Amino acid sequence: MRIVIVTDAWEPQVNGVVRTLKMTTHELGLLGHEVHIVSPQGWPSLPCPTYPDIRLAAVTPRGMARRLDALQPDCLHIATEGPLGWAARAVARRRGWPFTTAYHSRFPEYLQLRTGIPVNWSHALLRRFHNSGVATLVPTPHMGEELRRHGYRHPVHWSRGVNLEMFSPHGPVLARPAGRGPVFLYVGRLAVEKNIDAFLRLALPGEKWVAGAGPEAARLRRTYGDAVRWFDVLSGPDLAQLYRSADVMVFPSETDTFGLVLIESMACGTPVAALPATGPIDVVGPSGEGGVIDTDLKAACLAALRCDRTRVRAFAERYTWAAATRQFEQALRPIPRPAALLAAT
Repeated sequence: MRIVIVTDAWEPQVNGVVRTLKMTTHELGLLGHEVHIVSPQGWPSLPCPTYPDIRLAAVTPRGMARRLDALQPDCLHIATEGPLGWAARAVARRRGWPFTTAYHSRFPEYLQLRTGIPVNWSHALLRRFHNSGVATLVPTPHMGEELRRHGYRHPVHWSRGVNLEMFSPHGPVLARPAGRGPVFLYVGRLAVEKNIDAFLRLALPGEKWVAGAGPEAARLRRTYGDAVRWFDVLSGPDLAQLYRSADVMVFPSETDTFGLVLIESMACGTPVAALPATGPIDVVGPSGEGGVIDTDLKAACLAALRCDRTRVRAFAERYTWAAATRQFEQALRPIPRPAALLAAT
C-alpha cells in the first residue's frame, strides 16, 4: 500500500514523536509498503508560541489537497494535531476518506502548564480532531482508558519499540571516578512539563546526570550548576553508552504518554525510577521488572538500585518496532477508490 503520514513533528526536531514515526516508516518499508511523509519541510513556517524550536507550517486545506493528490495515498494517517494535521483532516473529511490519528502528547496538560488554559477546553478541541478518524492510536492501555473518560470514541493501542542491538547491556561505558557513589540519570527534553526539578531537588547519594536540550536548559543549569553533570543531546551508540554507565534512569514526568527513554534505558539493563503516571505505569511494569514506580520519587530511586539488571533487560525485550508496526498497520483503513478508477485498473 501507499501510506501517507502527515506530521507536524519531523526533523530537525529530536523527540519521541519523530523517532517513533521514523522507525515505523522503516518497518512499514520492510513489510512492503510505500510510505510518504508530509512534514513542515517544504512549507513556509512560523515558530511555535512558547516553544520556538518547533516550526509550524503555514498551510491551507487547498495546499494540502494538492500535496495529497500528488501522492495518491491508499491509506492516510494524521500523526499530529498541528496545522498540517488539521489541514489533512479537512481534506479527508470533505472527500469522505477514512483516516487514523495518534495521541502522542498530552497537549491539554502542556498548555495548562505553559499558559493556564483549562484542560477541558483543550480536550474539547482535540476530541473534535480525533473523533473524526476511524481510530486514535494510543501508546498504552491506560492512555486509552483516560481518553475514553474524556469522550474520545476510538482509542486503539499502538505500542512502541526499541533497537535491542544498539541499546544493549554489552558495550563501552563512561569512566566514573571511584568512591562517588551511584549515578542517577535523566534523559529527555528539558522542558517544564518534564518535571525535572522534582528529580534535581532530591537528596540522593552519588551523582546526578542530565542529558538533553530544550527551553528549560538555561534555567536548570543556572539553578543546579556544578551539582549536576550535563550532557548535550545524544543519540545512537553514544546514548546507549550513557544509559549503560548509569545505575538508575530517573523519569519524573507526570505527563508523558509513553517515554521511549524508558525502554531504551531498560534495554541497556539500567532500571527506571518513575512516578505513577500514565506512561510508566504500563511501560515499566510491576515493581522490580523494569524498575520501580512510587509516588515518592526518592524512594523509587533508592529501590531501583536493587533491581536485577539482567531481569530489567529481559523485561525490555518485549518491546520491538516490528510488533508495534504491525499494530499500526492493522489500524489503517483503505481509502475507497472512485468506480471509474477501479474499472481502469
